[in-house]
Amino acid sequence: MNLPVPDNEVVSEPLPESYKNILLSESDINKFIENALQNNKQPVFFFGANWCPDCRILDGTLELPTIKKYMQEKFEVLHIDVGRYDINMELMQYFQIMPQKGIPRVIILDKSKQPLNLADTGEWTTARQRSKQEIFDYFQKYTVE
Repeated sequence: MNLPVPDNEVVSEPLPESYKNILLSESDINKFIENALQNNKQPVFFFGANWCPDCRILDGTLELPTIKKYMQEKFEVLHIDVGRYDINMELMQYFQIMPQKGIPRVIILDKSKQPLNLADTGEWTTARQRSKQEIFDYFQKYTVE
């Protein structure tokens, strides 16, 4: 059974700007994965940009206290800035997903470094149409104990 998000937890503005225009390499990705696994957490990658409202809404939802606590216990999250689809796009191919437009894209790995959600990495391009509970349920679904 999934944990509920309390009704009194609401996304507030200003929404986070989590993307820092930093170029990353495959080596950076591998180091992040190793560090997450050493901390007994699942690596999660968010491809996005601060100009994208769905990216910011998704991040704002993940800041709700119940969801934030869960995410911090279970996952290590890395935000990968794609700019105007002109930086870090090749890192999508690293995960065998097509580097197409449409963000945010979310990739969740299990503890053996295998992507769990390749079939639906693009489903968050409509994050603003999702409830906070739908977003939380998605991450709970892909949690590996």
